[in-house]
Amino acid sequence: MEKFVEGLVSSANDLLWSSVLIVVLVALGLYFTVRMGFVQFRMLPEMFRLLFKDGMKREKGQVSSFQAFAIGTAARVGTGNIAGVATAIALGGPGAVFWMWLIALIGSASAFVESTLAQVYKIRDGRTWRGGPAYYMERALGQRWLGILFAILITFSFGFAFNSVQSNTISLSMSNQFGVSTTTVGLVLAVITAIVIFGGIQSIAVLSSIIVPVMAGGYILLAGWVMISNASLLPEVFGLIFSEGVFGLQQLFGGAIGAMVLQGIRRGLFSNEAGMGSAPNAAATAEVSHPVKQGLIQSFSVFVDTLLVCTSTAMIILLSGVAGSESFAGVELTQAALTAEIGPMATSFLTIAIFLFAFSSILGNYYYGETNIQFISDKKIYVTLYRIGVVGMVLFGAVRSAGLVWSIADVFMGLMALVNLYAIFRLAKVARLVLDDYLEQRRQGDDPVFYADSIDDLPGREYIEAWETAEEEEVKTGTIRS
Repeated sequence: MEKFVEGLVSSANDLLWSSVLIVVLVALGLYFTVRMGFVQFRMLPEMFRLLFKDGMKREKGQVSSFQAFAIGTAARVGTGNIAGVATAIALGGPGAVFWMWLIALIGSASAFVESTLAQVYKIRDGRTWRGGPAYYMERALGQRWLGILFAILITFSFGFAFNSVQSNTISLSMSNQFGVSTTTVGLVLAVITAIVIFGGIQSIAVLSSIIVPVMAGGYILLAGWVMISNASLLPEVFGLIFSEGVFGLQQLFGGAIGAMVLQGIRRGLFSNEAGMGSAPNAAATAEVSHPVKQGLIQSFSVFVDTLLVCTSTAMIILLSGVAGSESFAGVELTQAALTAEIGPMATSFLTIAIFLFAFSSILGNYYYGETNIQFISDKKIYVTLYRIGVVGMVLFGAVRSAGLVWSIADVFMGLMALVNLYAIFRLAKVARLVLDDYLEQRRQGDDPVFYADSIDDLPGREYIEAWETAEEEEVKTGTIRS
């Protein structure tokens, strides 16, 4: 029965991705890149300044810009970077890495648009904020039904399906390395997850801001060592990536979508989530003076995820010479590659890294579901039931087959991405006007501040509660901030 269900879901996956999503993702990524004036490239220095200078500031009880970045990166940087990249290379070859890079470079513009919109239309949640695609679908587009549809899709995809993927990868790596049964790993992981998620957004933010820099930095250093040790092979590896990747480009323009392109884009999106509508939920929690600030920081998160962490996995596998296959992919392939390069001790490090990567993703994924359940209803019973469901799916994922949980995650991810891409395409003009407002204030030498009346005829202005008008600010403070 499980094989039948897996085959059915896999067929739906291939139809959704090869016929619709790849074209939409690439086309809209290019559109947003041009529409926003290549913001992800020309404002890269500004991203560094915002993240490492202003991003650490916060008041007690609030979520800082850096912590929101950490929550978003925690959800992005997970098993997609280790198991997903390995699967893409095993099934699509080195050229799949080229497509991962491409979707990140153009997709970061989509990430900027969706996260900027999430900031504009966020709402108060105690001393913090919450928001995301469901909120701008309701407030800017006036389509609450679409917001509810998105909220359901993201809750099932991230809270349940994606968290099953994360726990599945953890249990497989622990079982392969230490011989611990998957049931035992699942039970322990479920208990730890329950402790943290019942602690709320503050505990998630604090833990993510600690885990993310440590795990990503350590993993990148390990990959750097592998690259230095095999420096003579680097030209050949990069040559393979680009030559096969360009061949895939020729296929695409010729109307054919091969495994290389399909795997590269699918796993690339699973990893960096650009345009999918997930990261805006984290972006909305940040306390910033202008929406563009968090839009830029979340755009930078895409680069961190794909160009640094995913590339690290790709280099480890391709430099090792260990070949993958349909039966030998995912985390097992990455473990075998590290063993070949560094020795058995390296796989112990990788197992720990996988646990940190995947567990931080579970926390970020959980929060995405929670904030969208609150969009549908403020009754606390639903959040409690959701938390119990998440813990159950963490346990389920640990003991079920990898193929089934990956396929279910792909279907939900694809549907969710289509709904969000439709919304941000409709609202691209708003994001551009907000960006223009930011750039004008920067040209004047000011620290940009956004007001509800900064943009004439802002869609859904009557529902905006996070941003005061300039007149309201003047009355409150006695002077208009520059």
